[in-house]
Amino acid sequence: MATGVAIQRPERWDNPFSPDMSESEVDRIMDLDMFRDMDTSKFSETVSLRDIIRNDTRIRHYKLGDIIVRTGDYGTTAFLPISGHVRVILPPSELSETLLGRSELPKKGFLAALGQLWRNPKLPEVRDPDRYAAGRDTGTRTAEGAEKLTFLRDVPAILEKFNTKKIGPGVLFGEIAALTRAARTTTIFAEDDVELVEIRRQGIRDIRQRVDSFRENVDRLYRENSLKNNLMETPLFHHLDDGVLDKIADATLFETYGDFDWHVSYNRYLESPPHERLAMEPVIVHEGDYPDGLLIIASGSARVSYRVNNGQKTIRYIGPGALFGFEEIAQNWLEGTDKIIPMQHTLRAVGYTDILRVPTSIIETHVLPDLPKFMFPPPAERRPAEVFHPFEERGRFKRAKAIPKIDTDTLEVLVEHRFIKGTSTMLIDLDRCVRCDACVDACAKGHNNNPRFIRHGRTFDHYMVANACMHCVDPVCMIGCPTGAIHRNAEGGQVVINDDTCIGCATCATNCPYDNIRMVEVRDEHGVFIVDGETKKPIVKATKCDLCIDQPGGPACQRACPHDALQRFDMEDRPPLARWLNRR
Repeated sequence: MATGVAIQRPERWDNPFSPDMSESEVDRIMDLDMFRDMDTSKFSETVSLRDIIRNDTRIRHYKLGDIIVRTGDYGTTAFLPISGHVRVILPPSELSETLLGRSELPKKGFLAALGQLWRNPKLPEVRDPDRYAAGRDTGTRTAEGAEKLTFLRDVPAILEKFNTKKIGPGVLFGEIAALTRAARTTTIFAEDDVELVEIRRQGIRDIRQRVDSFRENVDRLYRENSLKNNLMETPLFHHLDDGVLDKIADATLFETYGDFDWHVSYNRYLESPPHERLAMEPVIVHEGDYPDGLLIIASGSARVSYRVNNGQKTIRYIGPGALFGFEEIAQNWLEGTDKIIPMQHTLRAVGYTDILRVPTSIIETHVLPDLPKFMFPPPAERRPAEVFHPFEERGRFKRAKAIPKIDTDTLEVLVEHRFIKGTSTMLIDLDRCVRCDACVDACAKGHNNNPRFIRHGRTFDHYMVANACMHCVDPVCMIGCPTGAIHRNAEGGQVVINDDTCIGCATCATNCPYDNIRMVEVRDEHGVFIVDGETKKPIVKATKCDLCIDQPGGPACQRACPHDALQRFDMEDRPPLARWLNRR
């Protein structure tokens, strides 16, 4: 009998946040007000408070004008000032995209777009070196450890123009976005020389689980700043007044399932057998459970399935804003206690999922009595086809309607490979595609003679998911960009890269689990590689699909296909996807 290959089991502390954290620095952080009064007995021997500080924190230094947190960025860390002061830009005002180190991409006119056919340089990835010169409103500097930071050049003018709030030592900020992996809601920069403790999400999570006062404070901030807004965006609650919403918010629980860093182990997950992959998805609700609460997907994705013999059949996937369990709760309320039905399906976290759980008693007391009749769902017993319910139509009420069915095998591929996270996933019908590469050529014409996608990718049946940026609803590529070069476009939400502020660190390319970001060496107009003045090494930039954001008419790849073989889909908008997959 084979004994197997012996390896070292991965441990919680295998990858410390700062490998150079010294014991004296740990002592110094432990002595800060936030940590000094924590009851260390609440922590286990294997995950002590000192272990968390040693492995999940690091000390950072910022100078006047350095941007610490940038609105719209995705972050997984919180910050605790030790000395110095920071400034928060108070909503609704916000710094311009250029001040944040991002790009402003005006659309090309028809003639300019047409001119690309003969005016583009013959060589790929040609840049004007002057575009990288200093002198703009923001700049980049090299901090300790060769880290690049973006800084504001004229802080006094910003303080005069914008409404800001000063934060000093001992005030934690950024913890809500870190825990929920939501986009940062404001910009924070250093007002003077600032020393901070940066705490990554794992440490915040462990402290929150063990220290009641810390958890209560974080939960209070979340309820005050985010939770009520999330509830107000749910059509099911649109008919409620502020007083009732406050009661619902007070009773709502925040839960997290799955691996926050799922993208790190994505390839290993795909190599596992199907039954092991399903076992890796934490169960949020089991089929047959009592419906003890309405679940709202706050972030991430989830798989809905039911038992078939000894396995599970996937019937749909749901994302942010979707509800789970409402049919069962509503039907039990209508029919009384004589005929209680359990949950009809199992819900699993795909990658990671944040859940808002509103207790059933709250829904029965405050929501159902005054809910318009047309908002009630059909009976909850298992339905063979997908149905959109009125409360799932964001911002408007519509009667439930059947949509074309997506077969189970296709659903399994889309869910297990996480393609469901895309808002603009590229699908190619291989039965119609003649491999003419018109899509690739069109993309190259608008992007420096170098296409931003590869006509290659995972296939299922006669479809291919091409290696093109999907512009994910949860863009993990944006996590950790030191200059904010990769960001969401403020108007359309496309994930784009500012070539001017990209430093070629490849953090975004490493984070992307789909290999949809590529690093390229850039040239000047004469074809000579642009090199770093100090190291003499070629300058490298990150490139990816930007959905032809500056081109008239949208994605050129889709428009160029002569056989209607290529389409882009928001995977949350399932009717168009289902119709396309079922076409003849």
